[in-house]
Amino acid sequence: MSRLLTRYRVDDVPWPLRPLFHLYGYGGGVVLYALVRVLRALVRVQWDDVERARGSGRILCAWHENVVLYFVVRPPLARQAWINHPYWYMRPVHVLLAWVGVERVIPGSTGAGGRAAVDELARLLASGGSTTMFPDGPTGPAHELKKGVLHLAARTGLPIVPVRFALSRELRLPGWDRKRLPLPGAVVRVSCGEPLLVADDELESAQRALVQAL
Repeated sequence: MSRLLTRYRVDDVPWPLRPLFHLYGYGGGVVLYALVRVLRALVRVQWDDVERARGSGRILCAWHENVVLYFVVRPPLARQAWINHPYWYMRPVHVLLAWVGVERVIPGSTGAGGRAAVDELARLLASGGSTTMFPDGPTGPAHELKKGVLHLAARTGLPIVPVRFALSRELRLPGWDRKRLPLPGAVVRVSCGEPLLVADDELESAQRALVQAL
């Protein structure tokens, strides 16, 4: 099964399979987008310090358990570029990202073009872009911060803005990250922490500060 999932990337699916691939990708994208819109209509969102997440030139950061909540609240970032898992089964997520305003989705992850993807993302950020990262993803362990976001911040000079979510009512999904879903009528409170600048020689202290802020 794992060989089937990793046989093709989103950018190298063979021509004979592309009609089915696009049907799957856009069909799944419609389902995900509809779910996000329905959840957004059923909850009330409150922001703390939203200006810290507004505009461009920022790296937003949250735990992977909050990825659905992130799409529900849609932080007001501009000129967004994201790195996302590159394999074919992730195409609905790539479609969703485009429909919620991400201008450039860069396929890549650890062991699958991740370094080249980070290089491209760094170039886009240097020209005024912004991004969001979930530093314990894509496979965990949960709340164990990987240093990629710190290296990216040090390389680009952009601040990391930690984002936290508090829910009055929620459901946890099965899986390594126990993704959080808001229940109908829930209040979703989004808190943006102090922007964190990272220097190459201060990665350890920056890691501790970011984990505490998340």
